[in-house]
Amino acid sequence: MSSQTSPTSGMTGRANQKLRTRRAIVQAAAELSRTGHDVTMAEIAAAALVSEATAYRYFPDLVSLLQEAISGQLPEPGEALAGVEQSTDPVARVAAAAEFLLRHVLARQGVVRAMIAGTVARPERSARPGLRFGLIDHALAPQAEAVDPAALEQLRRGLAVVVSAEALFNLTDLYGLDPEEAITSVVATAASLTRAALHPDAKSSR
Repeated sequence: MSSQTSPTSGMTGRANQKLRTRRAIVQAAAELSRTGHDVTMAEIAAAALVSEATAYRYFPDLVSLLQEAISGQLPEPGEALAGVEQSTDPVARVAAAAEFLLRHVLARQGVVRAMIAGTVARPERSARPGLRFGLIDHALAPQAEAVDPAALEQLRRGLAVVVSAEALFNLTDLYGLDPEEAITSVVATAASLTRAALHPDAKSSR
């Protein structure tokens, strides 16, 4: 029996090898993203046992690779807010959404920072997941029929600014708060914004 490889089998073998290499790169990126440390293409390539040039042949930039790597790591809003799922209090629901998002960001801040940097540098190729928007919508869902649509939309926009990685990093990097203080501050601001928009006559609780 001849041991010579046919052209077809050779092509299949190369295709399978490319698929294995791509999977190894994505898996390495996914594992590094969970560490919270800074993530670079060079570090991902080293973890995947390939050269950095090889990694760039499969992915044009770090952001596109990270987008694919973390796509399966993001929870559904209902899962993330399971602890307040039975509550109809928008303030409590928004506070829970804010805290979940910020702790999620803190645990994965290396990859989040890399994706923010990529978005700032190339806004036309922005591929950030936008987890905050699903959480905010889910938190405000019980109010959808009871509140003026324009007021609800303005609240969503305000919360999109507050309930964000950018707000967290602003307080830690520029204002000098430690992460726990920053999370507490952002959660309180999100709750106050929601309370003011939906219960303007209610006194702020302390």
